[in-house]
Amino acid sequence: MAFEVRNLSDGFGRSFSYVRLSVTEVCNFRCTYCLPDGWKKTRPLSFLTPAETANLAAAFAEVGVSKIRLTGGEPSVRPDLAEIIAHLAAVEGLTKIAMTTNGWNLERRVTQWRNAGLSHLNVSVDSLDRQRFHEITGHDRLPAVLAGIDRALGLDFASVKLNAVLLKSTAEAGFDVWAEFVRHRPVAVRFIELMRTGDNADYFAANHVRGSIVTDWLEAAGWQLQPKLKDGGPANEYAHPDYVGRIGLIAPYAAGFCDGCNRLRVTARGKLRLCLFGEGGCDLRDLLQRADDRSALIERISGALTGKPAGHRLKDNLPGDLRYLAELGG
Repeated sequence: MAFEVRNLSDGFGRSFSYVRLSVTEVCNFRCTYCLPDGWKKTRPLSFLTPAETANLAAAFAEVGVSKIRLTGGEPSVRPDLAEIIAHLAAVEGLTKIAMTTNGWNLERRVTQWRNAGLSHLNVSVDSLDRQRFHEITGHDRLPAVLAGIDRALGLDFASVKLNAVLLKSTAEAGFDVWAEFVRHRPVAVRFIELMRTGDNADYFAANHVRGSIVTDWLEAAGWQLQPKLKDGGPANEYAHPDYVGRIGLIAPYAAGFCDGCNRLRVTARGKLRLCLFGEGGCDLRDLLQRADDRSALIERISGALTGKPAGHRLKDNLPGDLRYLAELGG
């Protein structure tokens, strides 16, 4: 029998084909904009099991989701990460299994992840300057992360992308070094505007810079805006005939940013979040135990979407109840 799906949509006519699934709240970096004092355990680490993630993914696939991205915290701190990937890759209807990582274990583990079924890879690299990278992340690991990226480029991933949070200090350093990085590498570097969260108000005020500084530079240098993919993320990517890779921007403060939202989030403990900057959430975990009947799970997900707002309220300095980005995977 052919695989059939029903579309998952909200009250604003937006359909959802993309789920960001956190598999842990733990992170081993101390990034200045997220966890400057490092992650601290405050409750038991009762995160979703591989079987639970598979049941969740299968339910989403039944309602039109074709792409799942694993996030954290840092996903690679889980020793069963390859098992989780393999479970997701076996779900009928899922065509893209993606992951965002800080690159700590990339060089050692990326081949294992690719063999398990990971198809798309994003690596967080906030600076290509070794000292600045160390200052931002708390770790002097830029050479190892870059070596892992180059290893990934030899493993036939559908895409390899880099994420860089746009900070005032890194913006002042310019973007020429990033352009040179993608000149001969088939990667997309996407700058992400620094976002206000519950715990970073002072840091945000001191370090936020508008994303237009990136697009102004790109357009002045002859880069051209490219069309978005249906199940792609929120980035606007630019290409240039002299460069193999791309450079882009994720600008959550831009007008209309939420109009084309196509993604939902599930926390590492099984709570559905309708918006990164929302509040509360809908608990799904009690329905993740049964693989043979997912109707109640699908009904709960569909019902929750009636409460999805038209957009976030970041411009009003209201980040919802999000304390820091690692809490929900950014």
